[in-house]
This record gives sequence, C-alpha cells and structure tokens, in this order.
Amino acid sequence: MPTVYLKTFGCQMNERDSDQVAQMFIERGFTVSKQADDADVILINSCSVRDQAEQKALGNMFQYGKHRKRNPHLVYGFLGCMAQSRGEELTKTVPHLDLVVGTQKYHRVVDHVVEIIQKKENARMDDLRVPIVDIEEEADSQNTIRDHQVKPWQVTAFVSIMQGCDMKCSFCIVPYTRGAERSRPIPEIVDEVRRLADQGVREVTLLGQIVNLYGRSDKLAFPRIDGKSPFVQLLEAVHEVEGIARIRFTSPHPIGYREDLIQAFTYLPKLASHVHFPLQSGSDRILKAMRRPYSAARFIEICDQMRAARPGIGITTDVIVGFPGETEEDYAATRSVVERIGFENAYIFRYSQRKDTPAAALEAQLPESIKEERNQDLLALVDRIALEKNLALVGQRVEVLCEGPSRNNAQRLAGRTGTNRVVIFDGDARRLAGQLLDIRIRETTGHTLYGDAELN
Repeated sequence: MPTVYLKTFGCQMNERDSDQVAQMFIERGFTVSKQADDADVILINSCSVRDQAEQKALGNMFQYGKHRKRNPHLVYGFLGCMAQSRGEELTKTVPHLDLVVGTQKYHRVVDHVVEIIQKKENARMDDLRVPIVDIEEEADSQNTIRDHQVKPWQVTAFVSIMQGCDMKCSFCIVPYTRGAERSRPIPEIVDEVRRLADQGVREVTLLGQIVNLYGRSDKLAFPRIDGKSPFVQLLEAVHEVEGIARIRFTSPHPIGYREDLIQAFTYLPKLASHVHFPLQSGSDRILKAMRRPYSAARFIEICDQMRAARPGIGITTDVIVGFPGETEEDYAATRSVVERIGFENAYIFRYSQRKDTPAAALEAQLPESIKEERNQDLLALVDRIALEKNLALVGQRVEVLCEGPSRNNAQRLAGRTGTNRVVIFDGDARRLAGQLLDIRIRETTGHTLYGDAELN
C-alpha cells in the first residue's frame, strides 16, 4: 500500500485532527512516514490564524512539488483551515495540487486519496491532475474526531470535545473556517478517554475552540444539572476514568468562565494546576474593538479567583499587539495587566489581517515596525517574569509526569509539572514513562527546568 506523509501547521486542534487522519490511513493499510522523500501521498494540514502560517504551508507545498520528478503519480493535498478558507483558489495557486479538504471533512480524506490514486493509475499523463475540493459543511462532523495513534511511551493525548466557534471576535477567521459550535456527547468523550487510559495514556487535554462553552449551543441535549454547566459535568465524568492522572483543557474564554468552573479546581484533584487563558489585550477600548465581551478588570478578577481556588495555579495566555488603532496608552494598559497577573508564559502575536474579518477593514492599521517593537518589548517582560518564577523553584520539589525521552536529547527524560512547566532529568524511560515523579529542581535556563528524580 502507498506511504503517506502528513505535515501539520497551527494549533493543538490541528494536531488532533492530523492524528485522526493518520489513524484512518493506517486502518486502510497505508504506511505513515515521517519523511516526504519516500511518500506517495503528501498532505499538509494548514492554519489560517495568521498570514505567516499560510505562507509557510504554501512554501512547503511548492517545495514538496520537486518530488514529482521521482513519482509523477504522487498525490498532493491541503487539509484544514486554509483549505476551508481558500477552497478551489488553492488549486489555481498550486499547479500540482490534487486535493483540498475542509475542516468538517477530515473523515473523507482517505476515500478522496484512494479515488485520486486510482484515477492517476488509470489516466494518461496529460490527465493526471483531477483536483477534488471538499469544503462543504457536514452534520455531526464533530463526532468523527475520536480515534488515536497511541505510540510507544505516549502518556498524553488530545481529546476533541467540540468543533467551531460562535463568538466571532473581529480579528479571528476561525468561525469562518471551523463553523458554528457543535459539541460531542459526554458518554462518547468519556469512552474515548477510557480507551486512551487502557493504552497507557495518563493525561488528557480536552480541546475546544472555546472549551468552557462546551454544550452551550445544544441546550436541550446538554442541560445544566445542579447549577453545573455541561463543561463542568464533562470534567467530573472524565475525572472518574481510572488510570487518568491529569486533566487539562484549552482554551477557555472569560465570557463563559463562571463560578462552577472555578469551584471545580477545589474538588477535582486530577484537574491540572494550569489554565491557558487568552487575554488578547489589556485595554478595554481595544477589547471592545476586538469584540471580546469582558473588561481587563473582569479578566484579572477571574485570575484572582482561580488562584484563590487552587493556590499556585499556573496561568498562561495569548496577547495580540498592534491591533488596528492601538495607541501607546492601549499597549501600556496591556503591559500593565501582563505584569499585574504575572503569567507563567505568554504567546505574543503581532496583529495579522485576515480576509473577511471585520478588523481587516478597520482604519488605522499599524505599521509592522510598531507591531514588532511592542512584540519584542512584551516578550522581554514575559521572559523576565517566567525566569523569576522558575528561579524561585530552584531547590524545590515538584511533581512531574514523565513523558519519556526529551525531544532535544533522547538520552534524557522530559515531563511537565501540573503548572505546565517543562522539566528535564535523567532516568530510564522504560521504567519511568507515565509515572508521576518527585523532581528536585537544580537549575533553570529561562522557560525550562532541570532537576533530579527522587526515586524510592
């Protein structure tokens, strides 16, 4: 059977979608390769959140076009958000492209590839390119992302609990590429988590575009029970799965961060002591222009409530600098909030115009030089805060879930604390992978901690 190479750009949801696609290829007898050089099928799962991500994906696809010299029947395809956004336009931009599959059609990818392979095998050389574009909406597509490739020593996994977004922030293309909010049933999610636990997974991350609004658009099927939202009900159900040691979720939105979710940190010990909580801006004026329906004061209040419910919780965030019309005063307000909260880490993004989003048409688009200046300034602040927090851990004992060999040095092990800090240490992966270990921190180099395992 043919060999497939699948490259993924973008967020954790894209990674999860790619994992589903890869598993479906394996079930059909294909081989999934880590190299494009020997592949018969080359697929890119794309991202549209920023223009840079689209340009990288396009650049890679043009580069992979050189492989046609060794195999004229090679199949090329784009999946995901850029595929959904650009559709048939991509087949004109990339002359060798055979397949464009949108965000609600991942479960159709293998069938489309098989069809294209068969057509190429039966066609004359001048008829080889017969592109397929499949970007239509499909009911219940959220329920098709449920299967996993569980690799040796894999102890963490992403679990998609919903698709789409109804918020329509003015800068964001996701509602147009992922569609409306659709949630999966709690029993199906719990069954998926149980299967993962049976295969050795110890930590799951629940994924949703706005994860804490899970079930909001399905009020009849997902009622509140005892004052608890559907999302908190899901957390409680996953918490009961034997073998799961930690539960994470990403990314929540302040608009749905209510008391029941804050209280969940007081009685669900498996909930990791970490929340990735996007701020986007610390200026109320810019938040309003972004269509983010909360104030900086409300955001700070929620962070304070989370820290009161779970002392020591780590909070990370996303921030956009250089939004249209952002003044020095607006940026100073963002910087002040970042310093006030003291995020463990933050992803800082320069505003990027995305087609058909309201913010793209706003006046007072800022020059790249100002965006870059603010980007670098805020990164320096975030790095300083992270270093200070990590230095305070030197000499302390932390609990780490061992995830196996380090990506950068296979001779050492890596894991994460409950607060999502990366820790590097020595040990035997075959014996320690999947275990919760006490690690005494010896040193730090910024965002990474180094320590020694205290084994019995």
